[in-house]
Amino acid sequence: MKLSNSPGNSRRFAVIACAVLLRELYHCAAMSKNIIDIIPLDQGLHDLGEKPMSAEIQRTIDSIEHQKHDAILLGYGLCNNGIRGLHAPITTVVPRVHDCIALLMGSRVKFQKYFDDNPGTFYRSAGWIERVTSHLSNPQSTTSLMGMATYEEYAEKYGPENAKYLIETLEGGLKHYEKLTYIDTVPGCFRQYRESSRDEAENNGWKYEAFQGGTDLLQRLLDGSWDDEDFLVLKPGETIQASYDDKVVCAGS
Repeated sequence: MKLSNSPGNSRRFAVIACAVLLRELYHCAAMSKNIIDIIPLDQGLHDLGEKPMSAEIQRTIDSIEHQKHDAILLGYGLCNNGIRGLHAPITTVVPRVHDCIALLMGSRVKFQKYFDDNPGTFYRSAGWIERVTSHLSNPQSTTSLMGMATYEEYAEKYGPENAKYLIETLEGGLKHYEKLTYIDTVPGCFRQYRESSRDEAENNGWKYEAFQGGTDLLQRLLDGSWDDEDFLVLKPGETIQASYDDKVVCAGS
């Protein structure tokens, strides 16, 4: 289906996405023949847990003027089931990935190989550096509801050394990480971000690597090139479900 007010053979898509992907999405939108309406949501949704995250995205889906769009596209992976149960009255498309790292790398297969070869890796990208919010700064985040606070709050109450101990103990620190990988993408290749990521790795005693990512998956999402291998295309009314296999997501009734 193509809406009558879409020029030529272009279609109009509403893209609901995590803000960490904004640079890549705007780049892909500029390259696409389709009309793209991008609706960014705060990265901190990931820290609220499955139900609050799903509820916020569903509210955004429901607020869209569906009759003006040919499809809703989600710039999310399964994200710890944060998109499970989502549904819309029009076609909805979601990449078959677990999280945004695979989207930034440009391939689910590429990410899985890197993940398997590099356990204990912490990832950064331009969007993660620019848009990430501390899960401790949100009063509705899981860790805040458990009674955890920020380093500054602990330091004011218990002193700097005790604050450091509490953060490391309650959060588990970053002890299981051994490496930091900065993902370069076409619109997110910035020397200062690579350098700050390298400094972060050095400060934590980690190895550092710059990885050449890509926007292939996101570009195909916005272009409407939705093969079954990399994208789940939901019919109106169908819900997103976890498939618990290589497909990652599947359609439910």
